[in-house]
Amino acid sequence: MTELLERAIAKLKTLSASEQDAIASMILEELQDDLRWDRAFASSPDVLAKLAASAMAEYHAGKTQELDPETL
Repeated sequence: MTELLERAIAKLKTLSASEQDAIASMILEELQDDLRWDRAFASSPDVLAKLAASAMAEYHAGKTQELDPETL
């Protein structure tokens, strides 16, 4: 376990049981979500490669525009 994680857990131990459970639920959900994304990407490398190739083709054909954060 890393030092940072040990410090975080030490702080969590000072919280009430309900607060600890809420944070534990968030952590577990995040880990599960990461696993779902990993599985989705692992099962679709061809699709991702095709999307990337398509995006690059549009860029090289001049069909894209620079993103302006002010217009979002």
